Amino acid sequence: MTELAKVLYTGKTHTTGGRDGASRSSDGRLDIKLSTPGSAGAGTNPEQLFAAGWSACFEGAMKKAAAKMKIALPAGLAIDAEVDLCLADDAYFLQARLNISLPGLERDVAQALADAAHQTCPYSKLTRGNIDVAINLV
Repeated sequence: MTELAKVLYTGKTHTTGGRDGASRSSDGRLDIKLSTPGSAGAGTNPEQLFAAGWSACFEGAMKKAAAKMKIALPAGLAIDAEVDLCLADDAYFLQARLNISLPGLERDVAQALADAAHQTCPYSKLTRGNIDVAINLV
């Protein structure tokens, strides 16, 4: 790992049991049961957690981009994230879509905000070149 100039935050979790286990953050604010996608288990799964984290982070990146561009984000801003767990040739992989709703903004302005956020969002940087990602304005 490269040395960073400044670590702003470190999220820490302890997970046991894998996809059918549990995960708890070091501060206790996250304490969840996990279950395999499509199973009858009562817990969430890594794909849902990734979708929630990415969409929240992406919205934060959109807010920063809007401030730089001096654009007011609409109150109805919403991101529906979809993360697919796929299987091909006996190998698992992910693909994702971020469906962004920016009601009332002109399409070119909304596209510029989404593009700027996709360049700066840490989750987008993490996935860039690693999985198929579609950023859609809806």
